[in-house]
Amino acid sequence: MSRQTYTVEGMDCADCARHIEEGVARLPGVTQARVQFTTGLLEVEGAPDENALRARVESLGYRLQDPANPAGEKPVAGAGGFIRYLLAASETRLALIGGVMLLLSLLVEPFRLPAVLGSALQMAALGVAGWPVARAGLANLWINRSVSINLLMTIAALGAVVIGDIAEAATLIFLFDLAEALEGYTTERARRTLGELRSLAPHLALRLSDAGETLVAVEALHPGDRILVRAGERIPIDGEVLRGHSEVDQSPITGESIPVEKGAGERVYAGSVNGSGTLEVRVTHRAEDTTLARIVRMVTEAQNRRAPSQRFIDRFAAWYTPVVVAVAALVAVIPPLFFGQPFLNSGGETGWLYRALALLVIACPCALVISAPVTIISAITAAARQGVLFKGGVYLEALAQVKRMAFDKTGTLTRGAPALTRYRAEDCVSGGSCEPSRPCAACGDMLALAAALEKHSTHPLAHAVVGAAQRVGLDTRYPPAEELINLNGRGLQGRVAGQLATIGNHALFDADHPHSERLCAEVSQAEAQGQTAMLLCDGERVRGYLAVADAIHPASAGVVAELKRLGLRPAMLTGDNPAVAQEVGAQLGISDVRAGLLPEDKVEAVRQLAASGGGLAMVGDGINDAPALAAAEVGVAVGGAGSAAAMETADVVLMSGDLSRLPFAVRLARRTLGLIRQNVAVSLGVKLLFILLALNGWATLWMAVAADMGVSLLVTLNGLRPLRMKA
Repeated sequence: MSRQTYTVEGMDCADCARHIEEGVARLPGVTQARVQFTTGLLEVEGAPDENALRARVESLGYRLQDPANPAGEKPVAGAGGFIRYLLAASETRLALIGGVMLLLSLLVEPFRLPAVLGSALQMAALGVAGWPVARAGLANLWINRSVSINLLMTIAALGAVVIGDIAEAATLIFLFDLAEALEGYTTERARRTLGELRSLAPHLALRLSDAGETLVAVEALHPGDRILVRAGERIPIDGEVLRGHSEVDQSPITGESIPVEKGAGERVYAGSVNGSGTLEVRVTHRAEDTTLARIVRMVTEAQNRRAPSQRFIDRFAAWYTPVVVAVAALVAVIPPLFFGQPFLNSGGETGWLYRALALLVIACPCALVISAPVTIISAITAAARQGVLFKGGVYLEALAQVKRMAFDKTGTLTRGAPALTRYRAEDCVSGGSCEPSRPCAACGDMLALAAALEKHSTHPLAHAVVGAAQRVGLDTRYPPAEELINLNGRGLQGRVAGQLATIGNHALFDADHPHSERLCAEVSQAEAQGQTAMLLCDGERVRGYLAVADAIHPASAGVVAELKRLGLRPAMLTGDNPAVAQEVGAQLGISDVRAGLLPEDKVEAVRQLAASGGGLAMVGDGINDAPALAAAEVGVAVGGAGSAAAMETADVVLMSGDLSRLPFAVRLARRTLGLIRQNVAVSLGVKLLFILLALNGWATLWMAVAADMGVSLLVTLNGLRPLRMKA
């Protein structure tokens, strides 16, 4: 099934998006149509006739851009300001012409010109400015069998003409057109920020080959190609540095404010800015698969994951407009018919038809419907700029409401790169005073055996053991272990040179492998100091122990303290032994420490914490912690820039390798939820106020449209405020 993406121009409100979606979905050949108001994109599944598709969208009052340009940002919105934005579309140009005619009509009386000239100018203004509105409203009624704001304004304007107030009808339509343009202009600002993310990566790259240097489009690059990035240039594509050394500003991807040193073997990302050096880079991803491309794609897709507030508002708006229209019809008929009240304006008293027309204007749900989506897309885009990726508004709102936050230890609170700090064999010839870099024969042989056993393990502790053996040249003494068995998260067993060998934690050996009290005391002492101890045996003989330490990340303590100030209660879930976990928890100020957990135990711990009250977020690396992240209300993965798996697994991704952006994410989420509530309250409050004013005959048509569209503009501008938030 084919899928095509288009950009819709002239879509100023979420209600417009719904009408386009319904209209396109009715076309022959269309399987499904989805419109994302906040990005201005129309996604069509199926095989509709291209001309029919364009005609349908244009008949509803909008314009369709070629699918070759799915980004679809209006250059006029950012380049020439509001005036150029107004002049970009025929509808707004007609509205401006109508506005000029309306102004000219005001000069008729002062210059004592014939009154008929003023009426003619007002009718002309109404016709010129109102024709696009009426056409779109009637087309939507005919195609979708639904009432749109365009139809409501058309009825209100015609009603004003019927009661003889042509000037007010023309003013109503002109103000409506102007307000729609203002709303579209401010909405375009939110859309444009996503376009700015897309434009971070250059379109051209300098490819290196035996023939020399060639300037090519980034889409022409393939993994394995070599490119040259000169000082000060943006890196065009993800890759690995082959030659050169420089400092690279990765803030567009990770949010890190300080440039990162890059040399041979280091990864670089599209959209990053090279510093003072020249880099030769080997391409590792196609242009469509770079980290930046994934960020843009996920931010765009996030619009389909509607937040609870959006779903509520959509349901409310679905019945609000029909109810108010029905009330307006009753208001126009019942008082004159049953209570002898004036139907038309009479003797200075406002007629009930006029009051009903004012209600029709107020029936527009634009301000309410737009209150959440603009705020959410602004927040998601602002977060992406700072290196935080939200997968949807639903997770933004969920994070705003969490009361507890659980952390994995290794690689999240700690650096995730353990190092062997000490090791000692039972028969150490130096009495336990061996230095790790100069082991005695017994300690060296124990280290070599441990390295053979851990050779093919991907666990960080295994890397520490193998790395230590490599540094002293003992990693090849024994062949890699065979017949490896994972001992349910407690250790590893295998055959090394035909001999059964086991390495594991203290609890495993206490249960199955008796060892000396002296060794037990040394292991307990290492664990009390925050180190992870592993014991080793071959056959039934315990050979000794190895202690590994993983340094706490410098940002972790500050992050935990700030989260506490935000009212969150932290907890730590780890598979490490209790002594090590408690020591790390004490250093970070985390009192709720749950240690010795297998993966399934972490899931159960997450459920227990969630059940204890308040929402729960789980923070991990997004790979080993995938089950626990999935079990939490919000799963937060750290280090997404270096891991495609982390970006796919979690609900929220911190692109940098530490927790420094986590408090910002919480503050942004809370601010966003607060702004949505403000917008909803203001929208409903103004609606209620003008319903009361209209029923009492105190609201004019132009006042109603000015207030309604003014509130739409206000909530849109308020919704853009997250764009200014910084980490």
